[in-house]
Amino acid sequence: MVRPDGARDPIAGPDTPQSPFPLKLQGPVIKGFGRGSKELGIPTANIPLSGLSIGGNDALSSGIYYGWCTLDHTSIPAQTTATSVPSATPDTSAPARSSNHAVADLEYSPSQSDSSSGLTVYPTVLSIGYNPYYKNTQRSIEIHILANFDKDFYGATLSLVILGFIRPEYDYVSKDALVEDIREDIRVAQRSLAREGYVSWKQDAWLRGGEEEEEWKKRKEGVEGRIGDEGSCMME
Repeated sequence: MVRPDGARDPIAGPDTPQSPFPLKLQGPVIKGFGRGSKELGIPTANIPLSGLSIGGNDALSSGIYYGWCTLDHTSIPAQTTATSVPSATPDTSAPARSSNHAVADLEYSPSQSDSSSGLTVYPTVLSIGYNPYYKNTQRSIEIHILANFDKDFYGATLSLVILGFIRPEYDYVSKDALVEDIREDIRVAQRSLAREGYVSWKQDAWLRGGEEEEEWKKRKEGVEGRIGDEGSCMME
């Protein structure tokens, strides 16, 4: 699908997350295609595609999404090698050091860590799909964390709560057009997550290491009982 002409909506989604959101994924940060920081100037973190199997979301539509995530650095291996860091591509060599860890000219607000877990909750925008511009034959999950980092974090455990959909995947006439749309995705995600109904999800237990099954079921039942009042729905 070629990107349609015209201005884009400044905010994506309703005032509170609606079904099928929130969706919860978790996995180690693995080696990706190596294009985010090197070619596009927008570093991304990849997690295994198998993460979509949580809650039966394997058939989730390809496109651009937004939400919150945390990184548990305690799972990072002592050395980054071909065996210690899995790959999302057939290239299983050790990942090269990223050429940059920030996006030029975009301002990211400082993120605060949770006092109980010590984990920092970050806003995120992510792509799930094939990236038509590069004509990928493998589906992947590429996550841009809206924060500046001073080094790579391959092997860290990334916990993600997806709260909304921004747009479908598009093909582009040029790399510059792709980059500009990604930068607008970032701005849309920032504005969308700033709403009260989305800020509250920063406190979700999944982002602090997950929930026991019974805890999750109780919480889900409680929220479903208030759907008429709050307009929210949860999916494991």
